[in-house]
Amino acid sequence: MRNTLHVLNSFESSVERYLAELKLLDMEQLNRKMDEEEWSIGQMYVHLIQSALFMHLHNMEQCLVHSEPMVNANKGKTELGERVFEQEQFPPIRIKVPASPLYTPKSPENVEQLIEGLHRVTEGMRDMEAVLRQSPVTDKVIHPSLGALNAQEWFLLIEMHYRHHFLQLDRLKTKLDMGQREGDV
Repeated sequence: MRNTLHVLNSFESSVERYLAELKLLDMEQLNRKMDEEEWSIGQMYVHLIQSALFMHLHNMEQCLVHSEPMVNANKGKTELGERVFEQEQFPPIRIKVPASPLYTPKSPENVEQLIEGLHRVTEGMRDMEAVLRQSPVTDKVIHPSLGALNAQEWFLLIEMHYRHHFLQLDRLKTKLDMGQREGDV
């Protein structure tokens, strides 16, 4: 597994790209949905921010403070988890989750909300990187698809998750461009 400083540097590069992409989009573009089955670009940003702040970083902290529900070191990853961490990336496929009030992200209210959220996640990652260098890897928290992950794995997961969503961002931007060209005709 890559060391935490390399993971942090890669994560910060991903955030720089997400911030640069935001400068190219207005609120109408951020919130436009090409169909009901797909998130808007803004919803994807909200998903990245909320999953990092309220799930990934939280579970990392749980691993570090030895709180419940802890899983002992003998509990492992799922088959998918083993592949993802071995390759240090998600497979380049779309992961579809049924729409639900609990999982489907809300549309952002403004661009500043997204910028501030990305900065909060970056601060959280920087704070955790400093702690992770000395942390034990025995305490784990279960990820619903990947299995039992320790703090360093949750850290790497955030970076991999942000990289993975570039595929979705590129697909949504292409659809947005195609929709705008069709509207100009």
